[in-house]
Amino acid sequence: MSASFSNTLTLSDALKVSAPLNFNVIFKPLGPICNLNCSYCYYLDKINVIVGKTAISDELLEYSIKSYIESNDTESVTFNWHGGEPLLLGVGFLKKIVSIQNKYRKGKSIYNTLQTNGVLLNDEFAEFFSYYNFLIGVSIDGTKDVHDKYRKDVFSNPTFDRVLNGISLLQKHGVEFNTMTTINKANENKGLETYSFLKDIGSHYMQFMPVLEHINKKTNRITHPDDADSILAPWSVDPLSYGKFMTDIFDHWIRYDVGSYFVNLFDSTLANWCGVNPGTCSYSDVCGGNVVVEHNGDIYPCDHFVYPEYKLGNITEKSLKDIVMSYDMIKFGIDKRNALPDKCLKCNYLFACHGECPKHRFSITESGEKGLNSLCDGFLHFYSHVEPYMNIMRDLLRNGQSPSEIMRMI
Repeated sequence: MSASFSNTLTLSDALKVSAPLNFNVIFKPLGPICNLNCSYCYYLDKINVIVGKTAISDELLEYSIKSYIESNDTESVTFNWHGGEPLLLGVGFLKKIVSIQNKYRKGKSIYNTLQTNGVLLNDEFAEFFSYYNFLIGVSIDGTKDVHDKYRKDVFSNPTFDRVLNGISLLQKHGVEFNTMTTINKANENKGLETYSFLKDIGSHYMQFMPVLEHINKKTNRITHPDDADSILAPWSVDPLSYGKFMTDIFDHWIRYDVGSYFVNLFDSTLANWCGVNPGTCSYSDVCGGNVVVEHNGDIYPCDHFVYPEYKLGNITEKSLKDIVMSYDMIKFGIDKRNALPDKCLKCNYLFACHGECPKHRFSITESGEKGLNSLCDGFLHFYSHVEPYMNIMRDLLRNGQSPSEIMRMI
């Protein structure tokens, strides 16, 4: 990394800091507690990090919601409820959330999203989500054989059938949902098959997340990559296979599905190709737009970095606004860009990748620099493959046409 580049604060950074405050919070009202025990879950080890093993108190819940609404300078605020598994808290808890939001909204528009493993979904939950317009994210890894490989409950039972039943209930009650699918060793060669399956179950908005985790070779538990005894977990996706997984999907999507089905990586790539904010932190030049509030009030800059050294404070001790605008938070964000190795800075696709998530930057370049994204080969494969199509869609947008017109051109 160039010494002169390591402390760069750009005009764009300054404008973001001085602009009206607009940020997202990922609330984890139950912390890492979950009814599943997925082999690859990056949050499993956090139960040993976070103080307090119980659900968020009523007092802290109300204070957190009030603080979040008041700290945002915008007229709309989106709450993101994650876990662990938030549905373990029941419908009564969700009703309490809505009641508190209405108490403090003061004319602002309030939106809610909730990420679930889908196992606990029933008619009562689905009716609630429909009535209050919650957007639901459901974690599902593809077909039954793939999904049940790593996504088992705490009793080691498979979960696929229960998740599929939960999705059918969301559809029955007209609940908008999207899918979160990991790319791991079990499905890394099944890109198009996985995509076709997700279409078949009614998913129009898909996010694919590569699994790249480390385990302690002595305990066999997920750990930080810097752990002296860490090794790459056997369920981790091969970098080049990740790239091929996404290009297999892209080749079908670009011919048949543009404008009808939406894939997070494709949307972000096109946004960066057009020079606009991709809306996804992984593919932005800096981090910092999504802080985490744990069930005990502790705040972290990202749910991939819930470790003591990254703790920003506690919402009961500092205002949420002060924490979001703090030196540590801003530094965490710009370090995403400023810590890139020279290989990335010279790469033709830096504008599209931005080094992706710092969580995955544990490889070393040919010249010995640290901080290279371990999925680099996969991203190079993907971006070089989609480049001509992205150029066409960018030009269509510049001419006031829909990107979907590309399907008539190729």
